[in-house]
Amino acid sequence: AVGAAAMEEAAAHNGSAAGAGAGAGTPAAARPPATPEGMALAYGSLVLMALLPIFFGALRSVSCAKSKNSSEMPETITSRDAARFPIVASCTLLGLYLFFKIFSQEYINLLLSMYFFVLGILALSHTISPMMNRFFPANFPNKQYQLLFTQGSGESKEEIVNYEFDTKDLVCLALSSVVGVWYLLRKHWIANNLFGLAFSLNGVELLHLNNVSTGCILLGGLFIYDVFWVFGTNVMVTVAKSFEAPIKLVFPQDLLEKGLEADNFAMLGLGDIVIPDLRSLDSAAFPYSLKKNTHTYFYTSFVAYIFGLGLTIFIMHIFKHAQPALLYLVPACIGFPLLVALAKGEVTEMFSYESSAEILPHTPRLTHFPTVSGSPASLADSMQQKLSCPRRRRQQSPSAM
Repeated sequence: AVGAAAMEEAAAHNGSAAGAGAGAGTPAAARPPATPEGMALAYGSLVLMALLPIFFGALRSVSCAKSKNSSEMPETITSRDAARFPIVASCTLLGLYLFFKIFSQEYINLLLSMYFFVLGILALSHTISPMMNRFFPANFPNKQYQLLFTQGSGESKEEIVNYEFDTKDLVCLALSSVVGVWYLLRKHWIANNLFGLAFSLNGVELLHLNNVSTGCILLGGLFIYDVFWVFGTNVMVTVAKSFEAPIKLVFPQDLLEKGLEADNFAMLGLGDIVIPDLRSLDSAAFPYSLKKNTHTYFYTSFVAYIFGLGLTIFIMHIFKHAQPALLYLVPACIGFPLLVALAKGEVTEMFSYESSAEILPHTPRLTHFPTVSGSPASLADSMQQKLSCPRRRRQQSPSAM
């Protein structure tokens, strides 16, 4: 909810800072206007960074679905969850706004930095685990470990956390910790983006909808939510400018002038990446439900996302005001696939599609804490050999999302 609520495309016209981004130390009014080249580089980079977790997260998710080796089907986002999500997001956003108004922004951001420091390390470790596996030599001494927490005793004993990992996972955690310390000490925009991309990829990979109607309910509710909090009040933009956490992607518009120490940022919230792409992933799974060897709906949603995000940036600079990205992303991500379905005569099949264990066997529970088991090494092996789906299940909570 925080990721969807707190960060939007809040860059001001002509290069003013989008928010209190990593390393922002100069007041926006004192900064020189960004050059056209700098703005083009910044927004082009944001669009590219937004597409990376969408594409690779979808590939990893669909790869799991096609392997069909998961032993159980956890609960997915239902229509009731989708209808409640904008309300939860609004309460979270308003709560953050009041906190920033009442308490010192410095201390709040310190607590948030520590919280996202831990989450970022875990997310980045999970992200790089498949890539790092190919760099380990065959004779690498890989030992297995298990972290087990239980509740109760005897017959009533219940597993709360059953986390399996190995030496390779510890190496990934160590590398991710270096990035975490870098972010904690410097709040550098590159470290922020590494964590942000990891959060986005994990969200795209692990979150699923149970049907197309649920996706329309979710996006429709967030469409109203986004428009109200950006245009109706100053809450969204205020929180976006005050919230220092790696739940946004940032890119400096003065990179060409100041290099890596640039501090005039444009930004895009992770909620504007993950939430619309839930619809894209649903479209990616839809052809499998029809048993057709095509990715038409996924590619259509992919193009729709690029169109919607580009339109957001264009309108923002035309009207010189922060824009709710979902105002443009939602109609595009729903409308484009719907037009394709109309052209192909598959509207009925699209809305009757229901995800099942055969289509999406690996989804997290959102209504309560699931059992955590498995190992990142299994994900790495499956991605390398393309033979099995990772059996890792993570402990998730709606607030962490």
